Amino acid sequence: MAGVDWSMGSASARLADWSVAGDVGRRLGGPGVGVSAVERARLREDFAELVPYGESLITGYTGLAAPGGRARAWVMSRGEWIDQNLRGLQRLLEPLAARIVADRRRSELRRKALGAQVGVLLGYVSRKVLGQYDVFAPPDDEGTVYIVGPNVAEVERRFALPPRDFRLWISLHEACHRVQFAAAPWLRGYLGSLVDEYLGSISLDGMELVRQLRRAVGEVRDGSREWRGVGVLFLLMSPEQRDLFARMQAVMSLLEGHASYVMDVVAAGRVRDVERMRRALRVRRRAGGVERAFQQAIGFDQKARQYGTGERFVRGTIELVGMEGFNRVWQGPANLPTLAEVAAPARWVERVAGA
Repeated sequence: MAGVDWSMGSASARLADWSVAGDVGRRLGGPGVGVSAVERARLREDFAELVPYGESLITGYTGLAAPGGRARAWVMSRGEWIDQNLRGLQRLLEPLAARIVADRRRSELRRKALGAQVGVLLGYVSRKVLGQYDVFAPPDDEGTVYIVGPNVAEVERRFALPPRDFRLWISLHEACHRVQFAAAPWLRGYLGSLVDEYLGSISLDGMELVRQLRRAVGEVRDGSREWRGVGVLFLLMSPEQRDLFARMQAVMSLLEGHASYVMDVVAAGRVRDVERMRRALRVRRRAGGVERAFQQAIGFDQKARQYGTGERFVRGTIELVGMEGFNRVWQGPANLPTLAEVAAPARWVERVAGA
């Protein structure tokens, strides 16, 4: 977006050229389908009503409290979504950037190259995302749910979905994420600490990278299956990083699965054609050839797996101990499921909810 000043004097600003990232991202993302002024106004009106309404339905069903005011929607363009996520990424990468900038001199060419790579990633995702609750948004933005208006309009037109129903369905999912973090205020800090710890574990030593590559080749030759379904990059992680990655995967599976499960339960009787909407999103996510390879490279396909795996965990746990027993998961980090427990809800129940 013109007028955004990325020269913050921070280490991350010296690490990558964020204005290049924004320019590349907006070019790759494009504007999306045309949305008239009247359509934009209707999108804003609908989501301004449906996001807080969805939040009230979520709290009523789950029994979770969401203090701190009501959720609110920001219907944005793809470019605005890219800029908001670039700001968040810049803040998130600051500790790692400080180490890299201090460790070696960054040329202007490297800054622009890294900025372009980030732009390609966000530009691609900006064409896919419908809504987002930004976990790491500044305190002033707490409770804000991002809605990418052109993408919502594109899906509604392409699959002939009833707009108000589809918008309520999206609102339920994103409002559920807001409720999760409002009901468990420790969760934001916990996730942030995992990210910081992971970034802090990244070695800047070239010899360490060589050792990681050798270890990865050895694991492939030995037939290790630990990386299957996770991604090739898992092979390049140290044991410490693999543990952190598994913990992050477990949390994200819980959050996405819980939002999907609750969204569908609450939508029953309130949203028409939910199954058709589900099929439409599956078709929209489907990719082949080069695009599928790109999705796998950036981990985009992991999110779809998180929905399914996490939803089965939530459903299985609620069937065993009910909503009250399941809600113990929000009481503190010790009650979060491990990746193994996500795959076997009874193990989590035995350890936490059955106590």
